Amino acid sequence: MKPIWIVDDDPSIRFVLEKALARESLDTRSFSNPREVLAALADLPQGDPAQQGPRVLVSDIRMPGGSGLQLLEQLHAQQPDLPVIIMTAYSDLDSAVSAFQRGAFEYLPKPFDLPKAVQLIRRAVEESEREQVAEERQTVMAEMLGQAPAMQDVFRAIGRLSQSSVTVMITGESGSGKELVARALHKHSPVSNGPFVAINTAAIPKDLLESELFGHERGAFTGAQTQRRGRFEQAEGGTLFLDEIGDMPFDLQTRLLRVLSDGQFYRVGGHTAVKSNVRVIAATHQNLEQRVKDGIFREDLFHRLNVIRLRLPSLRERAEDVPMLTKHFLQRSAKQLGVEPKRIADTALQRLAQFSFPGNVRQLENICHWLTVMAPAQQISVQDLPPEVLHRSTAAPDASITATERQGEPMHLSASMEMGKTVVQLTSAAMGSPPDFSSAADDHRWESLLEAEARKLLAQGHHDVWDILSKRFESSLITTALAQTHGKRMEAAQRLGIGRNTITRKIQELGLDEAERGAAE
Repeated sequence: MKPIWIVDDDPSIRFVLEKALARESLDTRSFSNPREVLAALADLPQGDPAQQGPRVLVSDIRMPGGSGLQLLEQLHAQQPDLPVIIMTAYSDLDSAVSAFQRGAFEYLPKPFDLPKAVQLIRRAVEESEREQVAEERQTVMAEMLGQAPAMQDVFRAIGRLSQSSVTVMITGESGSGKELVARALHKHSPVSNGPFVAINTAAIPKDLLESELFGHERGAFTGAQTQRRGRFEQAEGGTLFLDEIGDMPFDLQTRLLRVLSDGQFYRVGGHTAVKSNVRVIAATHQNLEQRVKDGIFREDLFHRLNVIRLRLPSLRERAEDVPMLTKHFLQRSAKQLGVEPKRIADTALQRLAQFSFPGNVRQLENICHWLTVMAPAQQISVQDLPPEVLHRSTAAPDASITATERQGEPMHLSASMEMGKTVVQLTSAAMGSPPDFSSAADDHRWESLLEAEARKLLAQGHHDVWDILSKRFESSLITTALAQTHGKRMEAAQRLGIGRNTITRKIQELGLDEAERGAAE
């Protein structure tokens, strides 16, 4: 079991936490300053540091030899899912609040109540375990299930590519499982003994993405206290998976092209070329040919990446796989929650198979998790299915989804609202106004309200109606989901069918982190 790392220049603080956590059967490792932590990370065995390093890190803010906030930034860049708890004196609360913007799990004011501190660390450990389960879930090849001809074509392509390290471009709608295919390509390749490193280029701010990819030298910019290896170096001898490549900033596309062409790159602020021996697999849900025509994506980079194209079918194209996937996800959800797996009636399976699944396999997985928690009986019947399935089971996929994805949006607005309807309805019930599903007109009232609001804004001469309504919509969905999950971001992201990085980025972009802190105060 990985230990809890404690960083504080005060030996009494370290001693108290060590003893308290030992009584909870939690191993610890202590450091007196951030430099020791970075040195310990550098000394870890080669491979994925998330499998060798700390389970949770508890760090003071002000220490000789470095700042806890700078340490947080460096760790978050290397291990974004590592829970970090920042300890601070009351006079440093402003700094602690800013830690949330850098990815902190929670802050612990000094002097702290020891039982509460242990409880907080225990909660961070549980979060870490959930993240580990999610990572293990992604690496299991057996989860690539499918009997549909379209999926069999994908499996055959993976087999044909198993003796090659050629660059592959994976295309497919959001939620269709592109990273799972990338992991399978890596596992069945000549570089399978090397690391598999994934990065979502859409989830990282533009000004940080260059450093994430190529690393940086000490002093390259404010806060660069040490040299840092980027994802290309981390993936040396293995596979680098560039997800959502269509969203990469244009100037970084030029640097990526140079690496693919020359096999070498420079760290940010560096003057020495670093050789790169990495197999690149890219993925996108967008129409890259159209983005090339629009001047958003470099044509030469497109041809460099598009050596072998592998198209992943949407779930509605493989509806015959829905029963098999449903049973698999119900089994897995039950195992995660420690409950007896639920059975599903054939009529309910048929109803699910008729659903268009705008969120693809990821949406089906979330529905199965919802059913494991919410279905009242051990056997799931048609009436137990979520409202979005019951009310849109036979609806044809919205053609505008594809058009929106080509514009760089994750999903068409109406489709996204439909996915989030369950969360909104649950909130209405909790506030004492349970929704009435007996009337189809009532069920679609929100669409009429949306149309009316759009008409009003358009009539007023606004030229950013899409942005205005999208932000309000996203804020409502995320706020509602966080309320339902008592502020647990990861669970809220799972319920909404989006990634943890996505919900964190959206919370920051929409200013919801300030609202969260205001509510807490």
